[in-house]
Amino acid sequence: MPVPDDPEAEVPTGSRAPAPTVSVIVPVHNTRRYLDRSLGSVFAQTLDRRHIEVIAVDDGSTDGSAEWLAEQARRHPHLTVLRQEASGGAGKPRNAGLARATGDYVFFLDSDDRLDPEALFWLTRTAQQCRSDIVYGRIAGADGRAAPVDLRTTSARVSVFDSPVYWSLAAYKLFRRSFVERHRLRFVEGRLLAEDLPFGITALLRADVVSVFADRTCYYLHGREDNSNATRQDTDWCEYLGYIGTVLDRVAAEVPPGADRDKLMVRHFHGEILMPFGAPYLARDPAGRTAMAAAARPLVERHLTDRVLTALPPGLRLRAHCLRAGLDDELTAVVRADTATRPDPPHLGGDGRVYAGYPYFRDPRHALPDACYDLTDRVVLRQRLLRQHWVGGVLHLRGTATLPDLGGDTVEILLRRNGTTHRVPARYADGAWRAAVDPATAADGGPVPDGVWGLKIAVTAYGPGGAAGPALRREAWLVPDGDAEDAGDPGFVPRIAGRGAAGPAVAALFRSRPHGHLNLDLDGDGARRPSAAICAARRTAPAPDGPPSPPGSPSPAAPWTPDCGWSSRTRPARWHCAPRPSGPPATATPCAPCCAAARRAPGGWRCG
Repeated sequence: MPVPDDPEAEVPTGSRAPAPTVSVIVPVHNTRRYLDRSLGSVFAQTLDRRHIEVIAVDDGSTDGSAEWLAEQARRHPHLTVLRQEASGGAGKPRNAGLARATGDYVFFLDSDDRLDPEALFWLTRTAQQCRSDIVYGRIAGADGRAAPVDLRTTSARVSVFDSPVYWSLAAYKLFRRSFVERHRLRFVEGRLLAEDLPFGITALLRADVVSVFADRTCYYLHGREDNSNATRQDTDWCEYLGYIGTVLDRVAAEVPPGADRDKLMVRHFHGEILMPFGAPYLARDPAGRTAMAAAARPLVERHLTDRVLTALPPGLRLRAHCLRAGLDDELTAVVRADTATRPDPPHLGGDGRVYAGYPYFRDPRHALPDACYDLTDRVVLRQRLLRQHWVGGVLHLRGTATLPDLGGDTVEILLRRNGTTHRVPARYADGAWRAAVDPATAADGGPVPDGVWGLKIAVTAYGPGGAAGPALRREAWLVPDGDAEDAGDPGFVPRIAGRGAAGPAVAALFRSRPHGHLNLDLDGDGARRPSAAICAARRTAPAPDGPPSPPGSPSPAAPWTPDCGWSSRTRPARWHCAPRPSGPPATATPCAPCCAAARRAPGGWRCG
């Protein structure tokens, strides 16, 4: 459901239009080098500054941050600076800011990140129009740091269980302050990592309306040159896993067992439970690794259902299985394959399934089931349609396609309509393909019938046994690069295409909405696109028994019978139309092939 009104409307500045107030809370600890960027992005907001209060809480900084904030407070009356002793994490300064906040909404900005200049305007506008308790803005990574989730669709209301919002539980989003106070939401104090999890989880599970504004990036997550972001600090991972256990027990208390809870737990296995089992795990000595595995095992036993296990990628699936089964040596080998080296490439097995290349696959000395390696359902065709153009009446397509780590052996272009599929082989080499779709022969050697045909690509990869053995096949819709149709790409200009004995048709490419899938419309009588038929006829009509007329040429000098019969047929490089000497006029098909212009007339088609 889209946000009401036009999101592309002009952004008001100054005091135009009423706006709610928002309190921006910024915890600061030894981030002086980033404060010009982060606080500067708040001072540069297009939302009227009278509707913004900024609360910066210095958490015992020793690098000059407090002095810089005091100077900025003298310059910016809407900036309030609080100071406190170092607390060991962002939770306590955020709570102090919440206690001081007066805005209708609160937004939490980390002091090393920044806002887009229009972020607060769009976020508060969305909250006001949608009556949102929480509004997510689109997030982008910068300076080597990745965004936790890619929000691409603006929505007035989303479900926690059927949208990606739960994958971003960090504080950097907009909250209605009355909602925060009603549910007594506060951050865990004294923790450097995951202090915002309980706040974010409870807020999402109790909110009436969660909205997403994704029409532009609102928040930029920056990495630090010295890798000093909280998520990159050394941590007591056994203590951390014990803390995560208490957080997940809260999730289990809020959401009953079943598919919805499992969806949330998949995110927590990705983000918290199995996250330490990478470089931090390998950095420990054998005793430390054993202790980490022992700390994680109760979480796996309580929350790993078969549905959660299946939803994890093979690398995490194997970790979870090893933790639950107490296979510490196998766990170390899997982690090392991901972290210290790289797994072997996936392979297509004799059973037609694709298996990841992690250690001990089908090794009788190690009890690791095939299902932990299986990634068949995760193999996605990667493809691009680079160009579409016509040569005469034949559609030529060119692009790239591959099945990751498997490659591909054959490529076909599929024409689909109402359960019917026609296949056109493509030339394929080194990941690139070319195909020619001739409406006269693309239907298994015969003409393609009238109608709208969806265009897809199919890529097949064979195993070691070649075409005689198991194979993996994937299909995807063809989607032109960019917005070719709207940019006047000549490939989308309607034209007359011959179809042998089936007669000519107006052929037109178009993109379906909203996904942009490529479609081919073949229209024998021009009824669906009458203006396109006339334009196509003017471009392509030949002189009688002669070569095709050049674009823009006039109608033939010798007029044809006004109501000619349908007896057109193709000849090399031209059309031949034989007027019917007697009988009722034909009405099923226009005379576009033989005239430079065709229009309906009483009882038939008129050429001239």
